[in-house]
Amino acid sequence: MSADISLIRNFCIIAHIDHGKSTLADRMLELTGAIEARDMSAQVLDAMDLEKERGITIKAHPVSMRFKSRDGQVYQFNLIDTPGHVDFSYEVARSISACEGALLVVDATQGVEAQTVANTHLALDHNLEILPVLNKIDLPSSNVAEVSQQIEEILAIPMDDAFQVSAKTGAGVAELLEAIVHRVPAPKPGRVGWTRALVFDSTFDVFRGVMPYVRLMDGDLRAGQRIRMMSTDEEYEVKEVGQFAPKPFAVPSLGVGEVGYFVATIKHPKEVHIGDTVTRSDQLANEPLPGFRRVHPMVFCGLYPVNSSDFEKLKASLEKYNLNDSAIVFQAESSSALGFGFRCGFLGLLHMEIVQERLRREFDCDIIATYPGVVYRVHLTSGEVKEIDNPVFMPDVTQIAHIEEPMIRAHVICHNENIGDIMQLVMDKRGALEKTESIDTRRVMLTCHMPLNEIVVDFHDRLKSVSRGYASMDYELAEYQVADIVKMDILLSGEVVDAFSCLVHREKANARGRQMCKSLSEAIPRHQFVIPVQAAIGRNIIARETIRAFRKDVTAKCYGGDISRKRKLLERQKEGKKRMKQVGQVGIPQEAFIQVLKSDT
Repeated sequence: MSADISLIRNFCIIAHIDHGKSTLADRMLELTGAIEARDMSAQVLDAMDLEKERGITIKAHPVSMRFKSRDGQVYQFNLIDTPGHVDFSYEVARSISACEGALLVVDATQGVEAQTVANTHLALDHNLEILPVLNKIDLPSSNVAEVSQQIEEILAIPMDDAFQVSAKTGAGVAELLEAIVHRVPAPKPGRVGWTRALVFDSTFDVFRGVMPYVRLMDGDLRAGQRIRMMSTDEEYEVKEVGQFAPKPFAVPSLGVGEVGYFVATIKHPKEVHIGDTVTRSDQLANEPLPGFRRVHPMVFCGLYPVNSSDFEKLKASLEKYNLNDSAIVFQAESSSALGFGFRCGFLGLLHMEIVQERLRREFDCDIIATYPGVVYRVHLTSGEVKEIDNPVFMPDVTQIAHIEEPMIRAHVICHNENIGDIMQLVMDKRGALEKTESIDTRRVMLTCHMPLNEIVVDFHDRLKSVSRGYASMDYELAEYQVADIVKMDILLSGEVVDAFSCLVHREKANARGRQMCKSLSEAIPRHQFVIPVQAAIGRNIIARETIRAFRKDVTAKCYGGDISRKRKLLERQKEGKKRMKQVGQVGIPQEAFIQVLKSDT
């Protein structure tokens, strides 16, 4: 029997990185008895090795808890712990759509940060009831009054009923759980005669196939029923329904307002789409749920298997991974240097890094990644507009009228003393400062307008470096703007290596070309012949490095005698190397690609 709808509370935890979301979730699991003390560990919902290593949440994690309030009533709490990094804001958006309330956690020592603002606006857009929570009040450096004032002024959230907790010690968490009962609204009753469930996430099990995570909006789901996916009109039979505590466990049924999963006869990852509506064959809905705003990748790069025979394995791995992370898009491509691979789109550079690492660990894929780039709009003289994310597809210069590059609006929160350094960094990246706003006596929020391709590689690292780790940044796509973008090729022994081609601004082309040539000349081992490494724009060579040849001393056995004998041996060696160069190919090790990717311009 499904739970009484008035006793269900669906809420998520939103916050900036490292403000204590996962630790607060740990205390809630302890207090509600959802996890036994012997199974408890730090950040228990961060199940992935990568999450534990980096100390960040990458995936949203649902969990169901039973909470007995002071009035003696037992409530079902469905909590979703969300990521805090800007690259995973899509995970947050999907989690919010399955909830009625949100706990806005703010670190009482650090105050409002960039992602705090972004996630709050996301929750307000979905009309969620927001409960402000000040965390880390046990620390000597906490400043409750000042942070409360920041939240009221920047986020316009009244702090009269704010909660002060310490997720580390557990202080104030019991009162917060009691408040969730009274402040977070119960789910709305569903339509009679309809069954609709929103797919907000999914995962792949080798033995059971696809496991979609759903929030029931109307009707109910139980084993034995036949369901239909509204986007594909495909029908399946439900084998099991269940919830998370936090590991999956089977339940007899899922009712209106409940969050859980189901296992059906779905075998292929492509058959499930995030944001799809699930309905029952005997209670068909006339219209699907709104779903999600379609995600647009901002950063692209090529992923290729180190061993070309692993192409099919990489394809299957990407399809399964895509089920768990719908923000990644990919399509097959080929490169003369790297063979067959995929052009993949990501939400940001951290997202790209995490995807590559998860493919290596979870799917045992040995991959090479090419240099990341963004999507440019190329206006041709014929009037046609092309979107180019791969330098290989750049049209001939004579056909191009002009090129537009994507611009972003970035919000940087930093200490007053770092304003000068950060403004200099923004200008180095071809950006401009639009306005500054004071947050309190120590910190300001800078609003900057800058090109996306300038921040995809090293901007975040340099921002943390100049601010000694204190600055935080959130950004959104603003518009496209005309720019002098050129295609730069890298030539090895006069042959273009398409894997190293990139689109850069003309001002930065010389420096980038020199850097890439230098990195490659250090990473590519010496051959039996001289290898010129060149950077070129069209036919103009803008940078060059030379990898010297191995040289065997063929005159070692000549002890004295006529000089002409030595010359004859040297000439013969020279001819041999010339012939070798005509048939020889330059071997490029994997380290060369990594070296170029990490090179700091």
